[in-house]
Amino acid sequence: MILNIQNETSTLRTVVLGQPYSLGKVPTLDESYDAKSYETIQNGTYPKEEDIAAEMTAFEQVLVKYGVEVLRPLILPNCNQVYARDVAFVIDDMIITSNIIPDRADEQEAYAPIYSEIAFNKIYNLPEKAHVEGGDVVLYGDTVFVGTYTERDYPEFKTARTNAYAFAFLKELFPNKVFVPLELEKSDTDPRKGILHLDCTFMPVGKGKAIIYKRGFKHEEDYNFVVDFFGKENIFDITQEEMYYMNTNVFSISPSVVVSEQNFKRLNRHMADQWGLTVETVPYYEISKMGGLLRCSTLPLIRE
Repeated sequence: MILNIQNETSTLRTVVLGQPYSLGKVPTLDESYDAKSYETIQNGTYPKEEDIAAEMTAFEQVLVKYGVEVLRPLILPNCNQVYARDVAFVIDDMIITSNIIPDRADEQEAYAPIYSEIAFNKIYNLPEKAHVEGGDVVLYGDTVFVGTYTERDYPEFKTARTNAYAFAFLKELFPNKVFVPLELEKSDTDPRKGILHLDCTFMPVGKGKAIIYKRGFKHEEDYNFVVDFFGKENIFDITQEEMYYMNTNVFSISPSVVVSEQNFKRLNRHMADQWGLTVETVPYYEISKMGGLLRCSTLPLIRE
């Protein structure tokens, strides 16, 4: 398999979609590793496996409709494998295995059959000190936006997933790309105040457009950089409530087709009417209760 991922929107050929089955019991508050899960566990609204499976099936049907090859990881017993994006990510023709939080390390075993199809010299395992997850890595051609958290209290946050060491390491690994660090706000318990990954506050779509949540960035100059990069006229700013429901976490099948959650009414209308995109909507609300949405549950391997 010849990997090729250079951006978020080129025509998709092959993708890994996470698994909804054998999730195991509902985690305790101490076992939660993101603010949204913390909230839904606390409220007794954590999603049921059958609802998660139904939503992922709807998403898979849309991918297949557009001729995308959909691969799935092996099913591990009592293991939440919904979010494939956290396990690994592809830049150009290289797959980088994430150093995900120890609670989730077992998930990587399920990708062995997929990895066996990839040339060994195109698989990169980061050093242990380099913490990064795919949700923090957003590609835009020669520019790579990386969500980071570099404050001294980094070890105290479960939601701080990408550190300065990993950012520096990725820059060395891909010297021909421009890496842009974007510092994120963090909270382990309040999903309206903290950002788990960069794709929960910013996402390019279509041709030169982007969805963004201003207050997801710790520093206003980071938000301003992204707006200047794309141009104010190409930005769709979302509200705090829309961020809470993860409006940025859509997934592009091509420059003209984007998959979005059916309840994102304002965003979906804008993408269709103002940006001329074909918006395929699916139910994904239950999955959002675990801290991720459409992009989070995918690991793209090949785009044109």
